[in-house]
This record gives sequence, C-alpha cells and structure tokens, in this order.
Amino acid sequence: MAPKAKMSHATDPRRTGGESQQRDRLPQAASEREIRRRAYEIYLERGAQPGHELEDWLRAERELTAIQPNSPSE
Repeated sequence: MAPKAKMSHATDPRRTGGESQQRDRLPQAASEREIRRRAYEIYLERGAQPGHELEDWLRAERELTAIQPNSPSE
C-alpha cells in the first residue's frame, strides 16, 4: 500500500478562496452586532424574562434584514 501524499496549503481545496470568504464575513459582523443589540432591546421590552433568546434573535434578525418599502414619491 502506497503512503498518502501530504497536501500542502496551496493545493488544499478547502483553502481555495478562504481569504475572500473572510472578506465576505466582515460586513456580517456589523449586522450581527446590530441584531444582538436589537434582540436585547426586545428582551427588555418583554420585561427581561429569560427563555426567549432564540425568538428575540430571530425577530431582531427579521426586523433588521427586512426590505423597507419605498415611500411613494409625488
């Protein structure tokens, strides 16, 4: 049985495009911070009752990622 050849980082297919993937995540970090802040506001609005973290997060995510309708121009 032949020994397996080691894969270098340059030829590792999992590394291809890794730098661009990290660049794509940078704007996401800012929106994650906004979602976290909004989820906390929702938590406080609900009376700071624990146990609804996921619901708060998903609601905040929906609110912040929803496309705002354009106001009609007259």
